[in-house]
Amino acid sequence: MNTKMYAMKRSIGSIAIVIGLLIATDAGAQQEQRWEDCYEELMSTEGSEASDPMDYELLSRLASHPFNINTATKEDLEQLPFLNDQQIADIMEYVYKYRALQSVGELYMIPSLGNACARLLSYFIVIGEPEEHNRLSWRNLLRYGKHKVVGTVGIPTYRSKGFSEGKYLGGPLKHWLRYTFDYTDRFELGLVAAQDAGEPFFSGRNRGYDYASFYLMLRGRGSLKALVVGRYRLRFGMGLVMNCDFGFGKQMLLQSLGRSSAAVRPHSSRSESNYLQGAAATFKLNKAIETTLFMSYRSVDGTLRTDGSGAVSAIGGSGYHRTETEMQHKHNTFQSAAGGNLRYFKNGFHVGGTVLYTALSRELRPDTDRIYKRWAAEGTHFYNIGLNYGYMRGRYSFSGEAATDNRQALSTINRLDLRLTSAVSVMAIQRYYAYKYNGLFARSFSEAGAVQDESGLYLGMNWKLGRRLSAFVYADYAYFAWPKYRQSFAGTHAWDGFLQLDYQHKDFLLTAQYRLRRRQRDNKDKSALMERNEQRGRIKAAYHLGAWQLRTQADLSYARQQVSSVGYLIAQSLLRHYKWLTASASFDYFHTQGYDSRVYVYERGTLYDFSFPCFFGHGIRYSCNMRADLGSHFTLIGKVGTTDYFDRSVIGSGNQQINHSSRTDIQLQAIVKL
Repeated sequence: MNTKMYAMKRSIGSIAIVIGLLIATDAGAQQEQRWEDCYEELMSTEGSEASDPMDYELLSRLASHPFNINTATKEDLEQLPFLNDQQIADIMEYVYKYRALQSVGELYMIPSLGNACARLLSYFIVIGEPEEHNRLSWRNLLRYGKHKVVGTVGIPTYRSKGFSEGKYLGGPLKHWLRYTFDYTDRFELGLVAAQDAGEPFFSGRNRGYDYASFYLMLRGRGSLKALVVGRYRLRFGMGLVMNCDFGFGKQMLLQSLGRSSAAVRPHSSRSESNYLQGAAATFKLNKAIETTLFMSYRSVDGTLRTDGSGAVSAIGGSGYHRTETEMQHKHNTFQSAAGGNLRYFKNGFHVGGTVLYTALSRELRPDTDRIYKRWAAEGTHFYNIGLNYGYMRGRYSFSGEAATDNRQALSTINRLDLRLTSAVSVMAIQRYYAYKYNGLFARSFSEAGAVQDESGLYLGMNWKLGRRLSAFVYADYAYFAWPKYRQSFAGTHAWDGFLQLDYQHKDFLLTAQYRLRRRQRDNKDKSALMERNEQRGRIKAAYHLGAWQLRTQADLSYARQQVSSVGYLIAQSLLRHYKWLTASASFDYFHTQGYDSRVYVYERGTLYDFSFPCFFGHGIRYSCNMRADLGSHFTLIGKVGTTDYFDRSVIGSGNQQINHSSRTDIQLQAIVKL
């Protein structure tokens, strides 16, 4: 009881300080909404399941290079991964029909965009005349190129078990550096170095930063559509063969799924997985044909088998190298990949073929005694071949892909989009992924998160009920032929249903969401399957009160498998902007009966850091974010976030265990632009 009272008093005092800082700004503040807030509206369907850091860092890079919507090409619009082919076609048709957009408000008149997507798009475009200095030349590059340096450090105010017991090899600070030099969207060079807390810095096997990355990107140079040297990401077709690009959430994948052209992007993220290293280039052979070729050679973290064979049981993607065991796995396996894609596009029809060959320096030998890993990828050499196709005309579009691997297993996915009226559009997706199919770089639409062992049908509808009210609804059914993790029997299934209503009037936005998911899981002794029922509801309002920009959210979650678990969250965030200073704060109260009824909430972070934390138990979370733009060349950002628990005296487990009921993290960031 004393611990709880102390935590509540300390929390109230901290919140009072935050509010005081915000009130200290001038009452004539202007209103600000960043693209991150709009992005959160699109991805809030799935909570943190869609919050991949690579997605956020890609959009951060694109937002720094807004293009003129009135002179944009199809290739320009295809850089924005949240737009699908139908939306891109509708934007270009609108610009052609009306000659030019005169204001951002006209985006809302394009039916296929929807309100949330139109708001997000407005942060990546400008409306005006063509730029005077857009031609790529050494003179323009040196004269108009821009430099940016970003440095960030994360400071914990606590000591976890890994540090107190000396199990971590490095210090408690998390820090990273980023340098970019760019010229419009035609040329970019980048360097990234990152260090996680607990990793050795200039000691042991680390001769410097634990993670260091380089890339150079060139776009639109004659027949060369795109070239990336260094670390990069690719996507072909619908992802059955190759997709390490944007959109790792189930619903976010819908936007770029079926994109007719290939995506070649630099890997500017701090993530140590899902990228290639070497070179990739896309060439336009003529107006209708283009080809992409790539080669990659990189080191990966392999989990060594304990039988002394030198084989690996899995390829890791966490990127953590804090303990002796994690350091032994660091870069102990080499992965090479090569392949290409050839695409034909004319009069709305497109067809393309993809070939991929992958080799590992160590044998990949998973534990196939576990029934759910019986058909996991194994061996040292792998290949995949895929054929993607599609047709788009007016209100109708169809796309799909079929692929096979070295086991001759088949996977296929098909998508149909229909715009029934100017207010109603529907979508259907059918997929069949054989349980023997494996693709080391495959990523596509799925319920279980893998292009393997899944058949399903998705039906969705967007309905604009009026100028201010819109609805989005979908239902998805999936069937699994082979046993999966926590499903020891074959022939299981899952349901996923979602409904969202949006009401917008001027600066007021009200959103209501409901999601129902039903899956089958093993009982305690794995002798039978039981239904797992999960329901989530959310009501969220974004509005302005004078100079304040506010967001209020209430969540309710319910989960049941033998026993029930209920949770709820109430969250409030506020922001004020005045001249060179921006201040924001958030306060969240959560109370759940367990992890199954956990809740999620979006939280403002520093640049290149998108935060969507998960909470369970009983407690509060509060944070403050201050940004000072000191002229056009220098920016300082600071964030302090605290989570106080009322139902525990220990947070976390294992090496991450904290022997306290609260944790506070501090982030400091400096940005220099030249």
